[in-house]
Amino acid sequence: MKVTNAVPSEGKPAGFQYNGHAEIRERIVQAIYREAESIAARVVHRRGPVTNWEHKVDDILTSRWLGFPIMFFLLGLAFWVTLVGANYPSELLARVLFRGENRLSELFIWLGAPDWLRGLVVTGAYRTVAWVVSVMLPPMAIFFPAFTLLEDLGYLPRVAFNLDRLFKLAGGHGKQALTMSMGFGCNAAGVTACRIIESPRERLIAILTNNFVPCNGRFPTLIALASIFMGSATAAGPGFLAASFTVAGLVLTGITVTLAVSWLLSRTLLKGVPTGFILELPPIRPPQIGRVLIRSVLDRTIFVLGRAVTMAAPAGGLIWVLANTKIAGESIITRGANLLGPVGQALGLDGFILLAFILGLPANEIVLPILLMAYLSAGAMVEVESPAGLKTILVEGHGWTWLTALCTMLFSLLHFPCGTTLFTIQRETKSLKWMFWAAAIPLAVACLVCLTVAQTLRAMGLA
Repeated sequence: MKVTNAVPSEGKPAGFQYNGHAEIRERIVQAIYREAESIAARVVHRRGPVTNWEHKVDDILTSRWLGFPIMFFLLGLAFWVTLVGANYPSELLARVLFRGENRLSELFIWLGAPDWLRGLVVTGAYRTVAWVVSVMLPPMAIFFPAFTLLEDLGYLPRVAFNLDRLFKLAGGHGKQALTMSMGFGCNAAGVTACRIIESPRERLIAILTNNFVPCNGRFPTLIALASIFMGSATAAGPGFLAASFTVAGLVLTGITVTLAVSWLLSRTLLKGVPTGFILELPPIRPPQIGRVLIRSVLDRTIFVLGRAVTMAAPAGGLIWVLANTKIAGESIITRGANLLGPVGQALGLDGFILLAFILGLPANEIVLPILLMAYLSAGAMVEVESPAGLKTILVEGHGWTWLTALCTMLFSLLHFPCGTTLFTIQRETKSLKWMFWAAAIPLAVACLVCLTVAQTLRAMGLA
C-alpha cells in the first residue's frame, strides 16, 4: 500500500505546500492507517517468513528512475500490438464493405433513384461510414482490450501515482492524474470525472486541460498516420516499432502539454495554493479476461464506433453536398479550403486539413474521412482498402510529407475538444465563458506548437 502526499511522522515533505484543512485531513488519514496497522499486527499471525512480492513490484513500477521508462515501454507495446494486429483485418473489412457499396448502388439504380440521391446516400454517407468502420474497428478491437487489461491489472493507478508529483509541481491537484487517465477513453467522461476534485480552482484546471490527452476518437487517426508515415504500412518489422513509439511519444507529449498548461493556468487565470491528495493503490491482481473483453468491446469499442458512425453518416452526406455544389465553377468545400490555405501552410498543414478539423467538430472520429471526401471532391471517393491506399491518396494525390503527417498528428492531439466534450464542460462549469476558454486554449496551443515545429524544421532544411 502506498499513500502519496501523506504527511510522515517526522514532518512535512520538503517543498510541499499545505493549507490548514489539507494538513488536518492528511494527519487524520495517517492516524487511521497507523491504527489499522496496529490492530492487524495484534490479531493477524503468519506462519513462517512472508515475502510481500506486491510491495517489491510496486517499488519498481513507482520508482523515480524506472516508473516512467516502464510506462513508456508498455504504451509502446500496446500500440505495436495494435498496429501489427489491425493491418490485415482492416484491409479485409474494407473490401467487404466496399463490395456492399456496389450492391447498394445497383439497388438505387434498379429503383430509378436520381443521381443526386444515390450520390448523397451511397457515395457520401455509406462510403464514409464504410471507411470509418474499416479503419477504426480493427485498431479499437485490439487497443481497447489491451488498455483495459492494464487497467484491470491495477497498473493505471500506479501511473497516477508516478504523475502525482508532476501535477503538484504544475500547481494542479494530484487527482488530475486520474481524470486525465479517464480522458484516454473519452474526454467528456474525463471532464465529468473532475467532480472528484474538491477544490473548484483545481477542478477547473483539470477540466480545461483534459483535452490534451488523446481520446478514443483520435487514436485511430494517430495510429493510421503513424503507421504509414513514421513506419511501414506493409511489414510488421522495425517500421511498426517506430510507428508504435511515435504514438506513445505523442501521448507523452499530450501529458507534457497538460502539465505545462496547468502550470501556466495556476499562475495566471487560476492562481491559488495546491491542496493535498491521498491515493491508496489497489492490489495488483490477474485481470479477468472475460470481463475485460466484454467491457472493452461493449463499453468502449461499440460505443465509440456507434458514435462515430452516427456522426459520420450525416457528415459524409454534408461533405458530398459541399463538394458537389459549385459556385463560379468551384465547389464550396474547395473555396473554403483555399481561404484557409495560407494559415494551413504556415502550420505545416493545408487548407483542406484545417477545414476537416472544423467540420469534424461533432466528433474526432470523422476528421480523416471528411478530409478524404474533401480531397476527392472532384469525383467519387476511391476505395481505401489498406493503409498503403491511404498513403497513395495523401502523398501522390496531395503532396503530403512526413512533416505534414507530424503536424496533422500534433494538431489532432492538441486542438479544440469535440462538440460532446464542449457541451459537457458547459454543463459542469455552468458557464459559457469557461466553455469558450476550453476551446480557445487548446486551439491556441495546437497552432503555436505546429507553427513552431513547421517553421523550425523548414528553417533547418529538414522538411
